[in-house]
Amino acid sequence: MKHRKPVYYSEYLQLDKILTAQDPESAKEGIKADDEMLFIIIHQAYELWFKQVLHELRVVREVFMQPNIHDNTPDIYNSVHRLKRVISILELTVTQMGIIETMTPLDFLDFRDLLRPASGFQSIQFKMIEATLGLKYDNRHGKAYYLSQLTPEDVQRVKDAESEVSLLTLLNQWLERMPFVNNPEYWDNNTGSFWNNYRDAYKNSLSEGEMQNMKTFDMLFTNEAEYPEGRSFSANASRNALFIMLYRDHPLLQLPYELLSTLLAIDQELSMWRHRHIHMVQRTIGKRAGTGGSTGAEYLRGAADSHYIFKEMAELTSFLLPRNMLPTLPDALVKDLGFSK
Repeated sequence: MKHRKPVYYSEYLQLDKILTAQDPESAKEGIKADDEMLFIIIHQAYELWFKQVLHELRVVREVFMQPNIHDNTPDIYNSVHRLKRVISILELTVTQMGIIETMTPLDFLDFRDLLRPASGFQSIQFKMIEATLGLKYDNRHGKAYYLSQLTPEDVQRVKDAESEVSLLTLLNQWLERMPFVNNPEYWDNNTGSFWNNYRDAYKNSLSEGEMQNMKTFDMLFTNEAEYPEGRSFSANASRNALFIMLYRDHPLLQLPYELLSTLLAIDQELSMWRHRHIHMVQRTIGKRAGTGGSTGAEYLRGAADSHYIFKEMAELTSFLLPRNMLPTLPDALVKDLGFSK
């Protein structure tokens, strides 16, 4: 092995850069504001974790960019593993909010005006995370304000992230390739169409007040349109996602189900982070405007209500049936969904 220079802890971590990167504005102005150091470090820590989240999402994207993902490779397991790490990081960011909440509103006022117009709204990495997952520009809350507070360089970084194929799009393509529901090898004149059988069972399970669900069911699962109007998931992707949820106990569907559940959990954690942020902002500045010029908590609430990325997948739970009501699968399909062939 080639001789390498010994690695020294502080040099490896570049602590000379990290630990000298806190430069409070209050100190420059000769104002005593002891909590500004906490404020800076908390937000720097957020940005480091956001960088790690982006790294994990890019690794997963590379997996799903493949034209085919074989069941006998580690790809799906590794993707689920990395997405679960993202969940752990997001859980930490929510918990971390408790540290900044030790700063009282008066503590924050000591230096708040010195921050203008800087704002957490200008976190490019958080916008890139949302875009990488699949949040579209047209679905963003407050589009007119969205890019107005950024430098031209950061605007371009966000636009570049939005121009890449998102994880939502790649998930849609992956689900469309699943061969189980529409494969004529499993479904013939004897077995009938899975969706016709399932539709009857689902309709029989509904109460009188739930019958309006049938309109959405038919739009998603029996409609011939490739993409139901206004949807990001194609009809085929929705069918296969629901099939995975219904028959997740079969060995071959366990990891795909875990993947779907993990993505839904990421959406949930992002929502938890946004709502925790809303409560913190309300507690700290009340009804005052944000330092970046937004409407503060009101703006954050609008974003929290509209920025669900995997909403369409979450809505599929409306069409689940208990196991005892599920249509029996053809023997050939049951065999192919198992480990032994």
